[in-house]
Amino acid sequence: MITSRDELHEVVKEPNSAVAAKDTDTIDRESRRFIEASPFFLLATTADDGSCDVSPRGDPPGNVLVLDEKTLAFADRKGNRRLDSMLNILERPQVGMLFIVPGVGDTLRVNGTASIVEGADYISRLAVRDSEPKLSIEVRVDELFLHCTKAFLRSSLWDAATWPERKAVPTAGQIARSQHGVKVPARVIDAALRLEAKHNQY
Repeated sequence: MITSRDELHEVVKEPNSAVAAKDTDTIDRESRRFIEASPFFLLATTADDGSCDVSPRGDPPGNVLVLDEKTLAFADRKGNRRLDSMLNILERPQVGMLFIVPGVGDTLRVNGTASIVEGADYISRLAVRDSEPKLSIEVRVDELFLHCTKAFLRSSLWDAATWPERKAVPTAGQIARSQHGVKVPARVIDAALRLEAKHNQY
């Protein structure tokens, strides 16, 4: 069991100076282009008790707004109303974001401080299919840096030839039955979820 930074660096040496200093606290021009090209990001938050949550967020490219060189904003879309991310933000506003662009191995990581906003003057810019969100989340950037492509190369994530057959991966309905002992057939749950997703995307 490794319990200290010194013990860890006995196994993994310190990074070289170029890698150690690659982060910035400003959204530069090319990072902005990457964010605006990304239709999908992961949002990491932490509750007061230290428990963590990671939430997937997807929208058409350009729906994460770069308000200025220090601030991002994105919509809170319709969901299951658990509010995991937003409740965590109210307790601990520090968040992490990982931006992904389909077919691109590099990712962009952002760590910052989030706030929940109602009625922002830019809210109409976050509308999709004429549906305007009620709330937005703003993130003040504390740290931004590029993450290299190694994870995508190792996983072959974008290589369709490596993708499993759909029947080899459990459906949401099958997982619900396994987790909670639901008696409803998996195909019925899956059909209901598909219908709900279709009619309540935004």
